Amino acid sequence: MGKTLAGGVAGRILCPDARGSVVNQERELAAELEAICDVCRRLSARNLLAAADGNVSVRLGDGRIAITPSGVNKATIRPEQIAFMTISGSVLSGRPSSERLMHLAIYDACGDARAVVHAHPPTAIAWTVARPGWTELPADVLPEVALGVGRIPIVPYARPGTDAVGSALRALLPRHRALILARHGVVCWGETLAEGYDGVERIEHVAQILKSAEELGGLTSLPPAEVAALASMREALGPRLR
Repeated sequence: MGKTLAGGVAGRILCPDARGSVVNQERELAAELEAICDVCRRLSARNLLAAADGNVSVRLGDGRIAITPSGVNKATIRPEQIAFMTISGSVLSGRPSSERLMHLAIYDACGDARAVVHAHPPTAIAWTVARPGWTELPADVLPEVALGVGRIPIVPYARPGTDAVGSALRALLPRHRALILARHGVVCWGETLAEGYDGVERIEHVAQILKSAEELGGLTSLPPAEVAALASMREALGPRLR
């Protein structure tokens, strides 16, 4: 049997059914790794991160975590560069992101989490620098925020790459799937990789609208009754990011 990805089966004598199962598993893994790379390229293309910033992970069906490597530009990342680790943090192959502790904290706290996307959207980060007293991005300004995400908490600053980031997040998990990390970035988790990516894109889009509104005269809120109605609609839609 030919070359396999990240510990796939090679060189064994297998019955036809077993060979078919192994081939399917390797195809599924290859698709997962390519999807991670695709999200990284999209984040880079949309200026949601720069160079080797940010990281993306997926919890695989066998329990392993596939995560982007440390120090690799996200615009040019390749599937064979993806690292693997256990849910307890043991490295199986590659050089996992320096932010892996944050990913592990999310998977530990959120049973539904199948993917985590961390990026550095400039406008979202800028709000935390300009408004250090904010504890969340205003959620009563746009219906898209209320319906698509709900509240977007701003997590107090913690040094990147340390246990402190995960500790700061835990009080807000699993209730919140889209969070801003003060002076650092954004992290979103979802039941699919697409959901995690959509959360990052949504936060930056909202942050840009808020910035434009502030420059044009200031932020205004929807009427309280409308905010309450939108919150009820969000509750009926369920927790997924949209």
